[in-house]
Parts: sequence; C-alpha cells; structure tokens
Amino acid sequence: MKILVVGAGAIGGYFGARLLQAQRDVTFLVRPQRAALLAAHGLRVESPMGDVHIAAPPTVTAGAVGDDWDAVILSCKAYDLDAAIDDIAPAMTGGACVLPLLNGMRHVDRLEQRFGANAVLGGQCVISTTLKEDGTILHLNMVHSLTFGERDGRATERMTRLTQALSGAGFDAFASPSIMQAMWEKWVTLATMAGATSLMRAPLGAINRAAGGRDFILGLLDEVRGVATAAGYAPRPEFLDETRAFLTNPDAPQTSSMFRDIEQGARIEADHIVGDLVQRAQAASVAHARLTAVYTHLKAYEERRSAGWG
Repeated sequence: MKILVVGAGAIGGYFGARLLQAQRDVTFLVRPQRAALLAAHGLRVESPMGDVHIAAPPTVTAGAVGDDWDAVILSCKAYDLDAAIDDIAPAMTGGACVLPLLNGMRHVDRLEQRFGANAVLGGQCVISTTLKEDGTILHLNMVHSLTFGERDGRATERMTRLTQALSGAGFDAFASPSIMQAMWEKWVTLATMAGATSLMRAPLGAINRAAGGRDFILGLLDEVRGVATAAGYAPRPEFLDETRAFLTNPDAPQTSSMFRDIEQGARIEADHIVGDLVQRAQAASVAHARLTAVYTHLKAYEERRSAGWG
C-alpha cells in the first residue's frame, strides 16, 4: 500500500518514521524548507519505545503529488486544514482514501464536502509528542496508538490492506468497527480537559482543589456529553466513569496542549475543538453555558494575540 503522510511534524513524522522503519511504502508531503532539512539531516525520533533515524526519508512537495496513492494520513493542526486539503487534492483523484488524525469532527465534514463521503475514513491517535528546536520528534510517554476504521463500520478490502500496512510497525494499530464512537468519546474528554485547563489556566488537580472547580469540570463534561448524545454517540457508562475519575483527581498534574499553546502565545484550535461543540449544542437545543464561556475566553485570547497583545 502506497501511503502519503501529510507533514513530518510531531504526529505525522512519528508514525511515518515508524512505518518507514518497518519498510512500508511511505512518502511525506512537506513544504520545501522542511524537505531540505530532511534531506540534509534525516528524520529523527527520540522515544522510550526506541529511537528512529531515517537518513533520507522520501518527500514530495505540493504541486508534485500525483494521483498514484492508496491512502493519505492527515495529521495537521485544524487551522491548517484548508491548506492541507488543497495540497492533497491531486492525491485523492486516483481513488485514495484519507485517514485524518485530527481531534473533533469538523474536519470530517470538510473532507467529506471536498472529496465525498466514501473517501473519508475515521481515525484518531493517542500519543504525546513535541518537536525539538532541531526538528527531532520527542515522544514523551509510553503510549503510541493509532485507531482507524470505516465510518459506517464496514469490513472492506481497503480496510484489510490498511490494517496490514499499519500493523507490526512499532506502534499500536487498531482497526475499529466503531471508530466514530471512539472519536466522539475522545472529543468529550479532550474538550472538557482543554476547556477547563485553558479557561482556568491551571492543571486539573489545581482546578479540583479550588472552590467550585470540581463542579465546573463535571458541569462542562455533562454539556459535552449532551452534545455527543444528541449526535447519536452517547458516551458509554464505563467510559464516563473512567473519565470523571480522571478529570476530578485532585492530584492530577495534567494540563492540555491547548493550555500549553496559550501559555506560549501560540495558535490554538478554538473553533475546531470548542466552537464546533457550541454550534452543535445550539442546533440540538442542549445546555452549553459553560462551553460558551470557554469559547468566549478562547476567542478573546485569539483576538488579543492577533492584535499583538494590545
């Protein structure tokens, strides 16, 4: 199976490097500057699960993509989605499927609008990575899983081929007949955690120890759960029990990548992770007061950032 990985950053670069190490047919779609750096220094991963160095990873730049691909793995940030869709358009004309690893659901709608429902798989990854200043990918924990599947749960020939390509490549790969449920449940956890830590500018434990903090987290979780339920993907009881225990741990040190981006003055995925939930809540007439407070805070941050913090 011929796979095009969009970008060679913290997520795409990690899984792509593992696939290349396992001798899979992988090429990275990158910008010219990144292509030059990869040609000069290679692709490096530092991980407790084993380091990887690909001396000369195959790359292609936008405009030279071609149409002879079987699958496209898309792992960009949500604010780069439109540009990425334009870049991969030639690859999709030959019948490729796209496996997106973004959080939330807005990207699924956008990809379906551009390429048709049949071309879009469901997917998610669970991993903590970051880029060092020299471009090395740093894997921060012992978890590196990628879950994927047909959005309607079918067992198809392309799923069989994709499973063969992704399995046994040095990370945990799971083909799921209920990928949409998994994506919604991840969104429930992520939006609650990102929303609370970003609004309160504190780790989960500190929020829970503050007056009213635990109740706010549980209320926010309940609002996001309501949106998922209205969409037809009510979180499973066992999932909710585990999520509540995680989010309300008074000793939890966890923050969120959105919180860390705000602390660094970086761009955030406010519309994709939280704003989309607010819109869905409004359309379904479910409670969203806490979600709206979080979203207003995030948009105010974006406004100040775009104005140079004036």
